[in-house]
Amino acid sequence: MMQPRDRSPSENLFWPTVIATGMHILIFGMLFVSFASTPELPPARPVVQATLYQLRSESQATTQTNQKIAGEAQKTAAQQFEIEQMEQRKREQERQAAAARAAEQKKAEAARQAEAARAAEAQKQQEVAKAREAQKVKEQEAAAAKAQSEAKAAEQKRQAEIAKKQATEEEAKRKAAEAEAARKKAAEEAAKKQAAEEAAKKRAAEEAAKKKAAEEAARKKAAEDEARKKAAAEAARKAQEDKKAQALAELLADDVQRQQAMADTHGNNVAGNLDDLIINLVSQQWRRPPSARNGMSVEVAIQMLPDGTITNASVTRSSGDAPFDASAVAAVRNVGRIPEMQQLDRATFDRSYRQRRIIFKPEDLGL
Repeated sequence: MMQPRDRSPSENLFWPTVIATGMHILIFGMLFVSFASTPELPPARPVVQATLYQLRSESQATTQTNQKIAGEAQKTAAQQFEIEQMEQRKREQERQAAAARAAEQKKAEAARQAEAARAAEAQKQQEVAKAREAQKVKEQEAAAAKAQSEAKAAEQKRQAEIAKKQATEEEAKRKAAEAEAARKKAAEEAAKKQAAEEAAKKRAAEEAAKKKAAEEAARKKAAEDEARKKAAAEAARKAQEDKKAQALAELLADDVQRQQAMADTHGNNVAGNLDDLIINLVSQQWRRPPSARNGMSVEVAIQMLPDGTITNASVTRSSGDAPFDASAVAAVRNVGRIPEMQQLDRATFDRSYRQRRIIFKPEDLGL
């Protein structure tokens, strides 16, 4: 069995030295953390770095030296800690002084602003007083102006009433004068109208007398023309009959010639009847224009086919009145076809009716 050996003095001081050194390191670390978390202080810097050397010396001098070094290190750390605390207190005092100065400045600024506000309020009160005074003066001036305006308006109203009264009187006089003038004018116009009516009646009577005289003259002239026409027609008929009788007498010697003469006589009789038929048919289709008058005459050329169909009608000699000429042509065309033309032999039709000229007169048409 091994016996425990006796410890030397160096070994007895080793652990106390280690513990003291560790505590110093721990304190310095806590100070460093505290300084780092404080915004006013710079980060703490370790000013003492302790290095522990394990001295395994068995001499008393070495142990004393180590104790001395540890004491110096502890003293140095305490002094450094005191210095740091003093600097921290100094910075805190400076911060408080700066805060006090800022508070004083703020208080002075507040006092200055309050003084400025009081001055502004006093200025505002003065301005309000001036405005009230100006408003009062303005109201007084307005009242005076209103009174003056009312007086002026009253005077204008009185003058307007006087002018209105005068205008009413003048208007009444003017209306009376206009009524009198209108009455005189109406009387004059009535007299003029009566005179005009009498003159118109007189002119109408004169025109009626003239018209009646003209109609009587026209009727007399038409009767005379009709008598002359009948006489001429009778003379022509008699001359024609005499001529036919003479021709027939001359042709009695020859039977063929006699028969031909008889045929001609029959054809002429038929032709005369056809002319009357044409005039009768045209008169039925004719529409008298307003301009048609007795004494007018128009010559119309009629073109027909052997079956009596009218193919064309045209004016060969005008009456001088275009509406009357057009009405005669239209009446002929409206007839359309005359079946009685088939009674004629072809030679007589070609000679007398293929192109036939007929003279139309209002009196011939029974007008």
